[in-house]
Amino acid sequence: MKIRIFLVALLALFLFTGDAWAAPAKPIIKADKTYFDINSGLYILRGNVYIEVRNRIITAGMARVSLTSLEVWGSGGVTVTQGDITFTGDSVYVYGTQDRAKIDGGVTLTRTGLSVTADSAEFNWRSKIGVFTGNVKVTQGDTTWAADKITYNVETNAIVDPASGQTPAAGGEQ
Repeated sequence: MKIRIFLVALLALFLFTGDAWAAPAKPIIKADKTYFDINSGLYILRGNVYIEVRNRIITAGMARVSLTSLEVWGSGGVTVTQGDITFTGDSVYVYGTQDRAKIDGGVTLTRTGLSVTADSAEFNWRSKIGVFTGNVKVTQGDTTWAADKITYNVETNAIVDPASGQTPAAGGEQ
């Protein structure tokens, strides 16, 4: 019963998209060690954490989950893959009740024809908007450019608001 509650909570935290609730999906969750810490009220997953639901795969070295606050802390090489989008970072903090996540440490988003690297990123599942900050480098096709901050719409696959206010020049580094 505990694992069922845990699976439902993880599904809710990572998949706040409208289509995720259309039909129930049975997530696959694996870890070398899984337990509930009664003192902290957190579920703890350690070693080779693997979460798969529908077409999303999440991996990490470690994750902690609070069912009461719907928060998730993951670390140790976090990867989230969905379709042609792969997102990596050193750690992730999911604000479950707000449908947001913050990723830190060597953040990379890759998608067919696009690569974005940054120091950190925040993602909002409701708006499908990602904000990348600190040493941002964007490569789209043959175009590479840098900024302090960019906003990216996953749904439309478009840079919404480059911090510089400029559109990248085709075929070169700006």
